[in-house]
Amino acid sequence: MAQHIGEIMTPDPVTATPRASIAEISRMMREGDIGEVLIVENGKVRGMVTDRDLVVRAVADALDPETTVAQDVCSADLATCPPDAEIDEAVQLMRDNAIRRLPVIEGDRLVGTVSIGDLAIERDRSSALADISAASPNR
Repeated sequence: MAQHIGEIMTPDPVTATPRASIAEISRMMREGDIGEVLIVENGKVRGMVTDRDLVVRAVADALDPETTVAQDVCSADLATCPPDAEIDEAVQLMRDNAIRRLPVIEGDRLVGTVSIGDLAIERDRSSALADISAASPNR
């Protein structure tokens, strides 16, 4: 069983700039079958746009997806963890911050991302969340 986040994280997460349109971000999510795109500027993580951010901060307010940009809807105050963090530390961070995804940062550099589904698959493969997280996407 893995002990550290670096062992279960998704390396090389999908990124975009703060000026990327949310239409572009949405296409990236669809094409990558992912629920988040990390916003990076000058090599530093500036935020994260999740599928929920798109719905709650853009669609619900009828924002134009071609002219609304990532920085307008992203979550900017992110909890992060290093790749050598123990899995239990990441679980606690997610609990404490009521979040489902954590960027993995080494020094100043984005090296991966880990989701609550990744943790479920690692810790309890027979759980409903692990089954859902491991299932093929609906297309």
